[in-house]
Amino acid sequence: MTNARFTQSVIKTAQATTTQMPWTRGARRAAFIAKRKAPVALAKSA
Repeated sequence: MTNARFTQSVIKTAQATTTQMPWTRGARRAAFIAKRKAPVALAKSA
């Protein structure tokens, strides 16, 4: 049952991983995107 052992290893590793995915960052990501788009908005209004 090598496949079952591999699957258990993958599940254990995934549960131990703490990396945040881009879609889970919420407010921090939104603030970064707004900051990046701000110069473009200023250039269009001038």
